[in-house]
Amino acid sequence: MATTEREITEPTDLCTPDGRRLNPEARGFARRPLLRANLDGRWGRTKRWDYWAILAGDLVVSCTYADVDYLGIAEVWWADLATGRTGGRGANPPLARGIELPERPGTAPLRYAAGKVMLDLDDDADGTTHLTAAWVERDGTPARLDAVVDWPAGHESMDVVIPWSDETFQYTSKHQARPARGRLLLGDAERWFGGTDHDGDAGEAWGVLDVGRGRWPYRTNWNWGGGAGRSVDGEHVVGLQLGGKWTEGTGFTENGVIVDGRLTKVGDELTWDYSWDEPLQPWHVTAPDGSIDVTLAPRHDKHTRIEAGVMGMEVHQVFGHWTGTVRTDDGLEVAVEGIQGFAEESRSRW
Repeated sequence: MATTEREITEPTDLCTPDGRRLNPEARGFARRPLLRANLDGRWGRTKRWDYWAILAGDLVVSCTYADVDYLGIAEVWWADLATGRTGGRGANPPLARGIELPERPGTAPLRYAAGKVMLDLDDDADGTTHLTAAWVERDGTPARLDAVVDWPAGHESMDVVIPWSDETFQYTSKHQARPARGRLLLGDAERWFGGTDHDGDAGEAWGVLDVGRGRWPYRTNWNWGGGAGRSVDGEHVVGLQLGGKWTEGTGFTENGVIVDGRLTKVGDELTWDYSWDEPLQPWHVTAPDGSIDVTLAPRHDKHTRIEAGVMGMEVHQVFGHWTGTVRTDDGLEVAVEGIQGFAEESRSRW
């Protein structure tokens, strides 16, 4: 057994009927988004977000749509890992005006349009997600993202409730290794990813989704890592879902691997070995039972630091390639070498 955590198999409310406390039946993990985030009250502590990233060789693109009570976030970011060039645009409406997220992820479109950024995230009935964004770069260049992230039938996600207490808790739905395709347009320059472009094979691309719905303590540190690609022998598609720090002492984790769409849940806390002061050095992540032993070789550090009165955040999010081994529940050991991925540490006051 990789975990002793309780598995949720039926639709369940995150909160008690008044929306203020954790529903005892929500303590556990699921393989699909089965939780309804019926949050109410406790303004200032409630956080809701959908974060998307696309890993496409030398290109990384992310979209953030969030309501953290104090403000909203509607942001697009991209990086060329080969050149170090980055760009994008964001908006932070006070009190999250114009930002709305549904209780059940994927059941309503997420839309924002104001100033120099437009963001539209929309799900089909089968779970396929369409990401559309338009913005103006800081140098005045018009830009656009058109992407589709598939959700293959039977492909599982990591859904878990982290219970700090009955009044502070987080539901997260993490998706890894979902096939993606589309294009990034910067001025007249088109950059295709996934599937085929006008010149032939655009290479594989993978979608990452982080859904968050919960009620947080004021200070929080966390690790998060993920990635996707094919095994060394080419026979398996592997997704990595790695967490740390914020789950310690709760009895639950967000750790696991997804091999060919099937989740192996890891209930143990992982060991993270890296340097905050030298984030471009390797990040080594292991599970106590040896089911995860992977190392990220970073290529780019997205370092973010925000100080806004009572609110502050500093994050090192590094992108690069994972190499190592993972083991599934049924004992299959899979080796990966140079698959795309990321890792981060966040230190937050919010």
